[in-house]
Amino acid sequence: MTLSAFFVWAAASVVPQSADDFDKARLDNWHQWRGPDGNGLAPRGDPPVEWGESKNIRWKVEVQGAGSATPIVWGERIFLLTASDTGRKPGDAAGTPAPKPAPPAGRPGGRGMSTPVPTTLYRFEILCLDRKTGKEIWRRTAVEQVPHEGHHPTHGYASASPATDGKRLVVSFGSRGVFGCDLEGNVSWKVDLGDMRTKVGFGEGSSPVLHAGSVLVNWDHEAGSFIVCLDAATGREKWRQARDEGTTWVTPFVVDHAGVAQVVVNASKRTRSYEFATGKLLWECGGQAQNPIPTPVAREGVVYCMTGYRGFAITAIRLDSKGDVTDSPQVAWKRTDVAPYVASPILAGDLLYFTKERQGLLSCVDAATGEVRYGSERLPGIDTVYASLVGAAGRIYIVGRNGTTAVLKQGPKFEVLATNPLAEGIDASPVVVGKHLYLRGAKHLYCIGAE
Repeated sequence: MTLSAFFVWAAASVVPQSADDFDKARLDNWHQWRGPDGNGLAPRGDPPVEWGESKNIRWKVEVQGAGSATPIVWGERIFLLTASDTGRKPGDAAGTPAPKPAPPAGRPGGRGMSTPVPTTLYRFEILCLDRKTGKEIWRRTAVEQVPHEGHHPTHGYASASPATDGKRLVVSFGSRGVFGCDLEGNVSWKVDLGDMRTKVGFGEGSSPVLHAGSVLVNWDHEAGSFIVCLDAATGREKWRQARDEGTTWVTPFVVDHAGVAQVVVNASKRTRSYEFATGKLLWECGGQAQNPIPTPVAREGVVYCMTGYRGFAITAIRLDSKGDVTDSPQVAWKRTDVAPYVASPILAGDLLYFTKERQGLLSCVDAATGEVRYGSERLPGIDTVYASLVGAAGRIYIVGRNGTTAVLKQGPKFEVLATNPLAEGIDASPVVVGKHLYLRGAKHLYCIGAE
């Protein structure tokens, strides 16, 4: 190891010694899907407003393998996941693990779509990059396997963001397994939760949540849904709750209220909240739309859940609820005229921002009342949005699938500060750490920072 490499390793290997230390350190990092507080906000971030292929690009590196999983950042390291088709059939190479059984043909899709089942081995990898240069520090193969299902044409096999608490790294490749690693990528445990049977074979996407020494994994599919809590150090199962739901792509949201940590999970039939420590169902609320994907956000004792496919639903539910609160006063307000399908919202101050369905249309409402401040306003240069919204330094960053990012001023008026195109499509969500913005494109990872 060179001297410079040693210092990079040493900086990334320093771990918090207490929960308080971690709580302070996380604000300067992006340790999980949706950032320090799980809500898309970077409280200490201040990235550039303008950039392009020849402006404010600190580095741009090719990422081998495919994936739309949003990277995470801890210290001087970036962690991201990829999946690559090796082109090899099972048995072509010595020592190749046996694949899981696969159906003999592709599963039918909706409206004429189909998702053919692969017949070759895929390599599922964890990558670690130097945050300052983008250079690869290490790469680990978690597993090689023939996927038992296909996926939507705009989806893939590496869609779940990893998570870290500064001591360990948790990675989910869904049906290929959930893995616990150290920050050098050495796997200490693996949990196989079975094979997901997703709706019309569209694929998997829920990210694991690492919180207070436990890992939460939501497992909504067409063959027996559940949410499970694992010990982060060993992978041992702590609790499991069955869920009467079909396929979703929702990542659980952990929020503290009145001294109790709640795990809020949206779904097609009901939003449910579980006690983090035990898995006990605390409350539930019906009236959602189909195919939930966005992660909830919360503020001042209210959690906001959204669905936007074949119908719209934004529901503001009080966190002190108990039992079934559908159509009760515990629902602070509800809208059924607009909601996002894929992109998670952000809540900045007393304003809630979200897109419409998959379109490049933005709305802003008062979080307390649901009263419209503006929307739906057309985002310049953006047609379709998969990436979730991110907020930093009084600004909102919204990334379109065509690679263009609109930067807006936070506030009750629609004010675009800049429109920044890049040369490739982007589905992964933005990551903000300090004065840098990280964007994972179809082929490259960009680090954007003032020159």
